Amino acid sequence: MPVAQSVCRHCRWALRWRSTRSSRSARVDRLAAQAPYPLRVAWLAGQDYAHRGLHDATIPENSPQAFAAAIAHGMGIECDVQRTADGEAMVFHDWDLDRLTDASGPVAERTAADLATIPLAGNGQPIPRLSSVLEQIAGRVPLLIEVKSKRELPVEALCAAVHRDLKGYAGHCAVMSFDPRVAFWFARHSPHRVRGLVVTEEGAKGLVGHIRRWLAFRLARPDFLAYDIRDLPSAFPTRRRARGVPVLTWTVRSPDLRARAAIYADAPIAEGDGLA
Repeated sequence: MPVAQSVCRHCRWALRWRSTRSSRSARVDRLAAQAPYPLRVAWLAGQDYAHRGLHDATIPENSPQAFAAAIAHGMGIECDVQRTADGEAMVFHDWDLDRLTDASGPVAERTAADLATIPLAGNGQPIPRLSSVLEQIAGRVPLLIEVKSKRELPVEALCAAVHRDLKGYAGHCAVMSFDPRVAFWFARHSPHRVRGLVVTEEGAKGLVGHIRRWLAFRLARPDFLAYDIRDLPSAFPTRRRARGVPVLTWTVRSPDLRARAAIYADAPIAEGDGLA
């Protein structure tokens, strides 16, 4: 009997600790969650976003042809940008050229003019500048621009390049990044620009992961979250969504994931079989 009583006391203590931790976490989340103005972000919801454009085996991702196909289907567009050696914003996902072109080596070591001469595998179209993509879309569909970054490198130059290209752009457009420094930069230098934080819980589960996400959210103060579909449902986005922060989710690649996105998010960033 004494042993059983001891076990019960330990169980009760554990339950109280978990309840206290959950309560404290919820209070901290309420303090950190700063809901955006509803009209500012209303356009984000209820819209399919073609992940890197509407691409397939014959149409390369992040290409003018992929963006044209998305526009033709009335879909929003998600694209990636990274900085060139001379400080311009080019639309390209990978850090290296090898997978998507016949060239090789880091994108960041080439100038914009050099990159613009390199054809994409599949259709031969050149790697596009962000400025040319904006001219192509011209506000016809919503646009999400993911700003690529590396933790050990500064983000200011690329943010400034994106900001320059977006001056005068009248369409619905948001910037987003895994790196909270990007949203923080735009909050300071372009506060009217809708900005998002891209999040995955891969390799960052548990309390430590939650703290990291909370700190990133605190720094970024984003207008929306773009959350890894593999992690939904999750308390972190659910609490913020309940307080008015839109939640987009990526990458939706199947009907099952699309059904999950419809429950736990406001809009899917999708490709392949995940498209409606």
